[in-house]
Amino acid sequence: MTWRLPIIIWQLMFFVGPVLFMVAISFFVVKNYRMNAAFEFVNWQKMLSRGYFWDSYWYTLLIASLSATIAMLIAFPAAYTLAFRASEALRRWAVFLLIIPFFTSYLVRTFSWYVILAESGVLNAMLGYVGLGPFKMLNTHFGTVIGYLTLTLPLAVILQTVTMANIDKTLVEAARNLGCKPFETIWRVVIPLSKTGLIIAALFCFILSFGDFIAPFYLGGSQEPTLPILILDTTKSGQQWPRAAVVAIMMMVTLFTIAFAAIALAYRKPKGAT
Repeated sequence: MTWRLPIIIWQLMFFVGPVLFMVAISFFVVKNYRMNAAFEFVNWQKMLSRGYFWDSYWYTLLIASLSATIAMLIAFPAAYTLAFRASEALRRWAVFLLIIPFFTSYLVRTFSWYVILAESGVLNAMLGYVGLGPFKMLNTHFGTVIGYLTLTLPLAVILQTVTMANIDKTLVEAARNLGCKPFETIWRVVIPLSKTGLIIAALFCFILSFGDFIAPFYLGGSQEPTLPILILDTTKSGQQWPRAAVVAIMMMVTLFTIAFAAIALAYRKPKGAT
């Protein structure tokens, strides 16, 4: 217990405390641009009864899920190759190179996409050589997803690679010896054995996308605001921090619900297993 005490104190000070404070101010009332301590449900009633809140909520949930799905699908072939086809040395170098982008500010990496996605940018210039475009890619849902992938794709590849690299290779070889084709081996052996790691990787991708502000704001153009953008807009509108706290709490409840459900699914034993 003594050794756990610093961690408990840290969690109480920097997580539980701020969360409880945020819950408390969600019941405060703003009058003359100043918050006044109170215990009223007016902020909850106004936010949860507004169509724009639910539009932002479902849009954020949808685009974060889409981004996580795309990241997992793109990452899987790369991770499979590194885990089963690459040497140990090559795998270590690949993981190291995938970590390097995290040394650079995510904001800087996001802004670099302006040069690529602009109507006069690199990608449209390349498409122009084959008679296509120019296409509008900035300030669109596509731009938002690209920003999310910038944040989540390297992490997805790393987590999937580490997961599949720990699979007993003899099981894969046994499946092949028994006549399983490559795709069948992946579907019936590799994916079930790496289920836990794959679900956790997808969960991380979803959490990062769901709470990200930079990609939808700078690449998506806030055309359809996500919940983080809604928080910013709410605080700017009459200093409505209590209503912004309502949005933040709804985000946390959603993330905790999805996280617990994903973890339960990841560690659930197959029927008949002991």
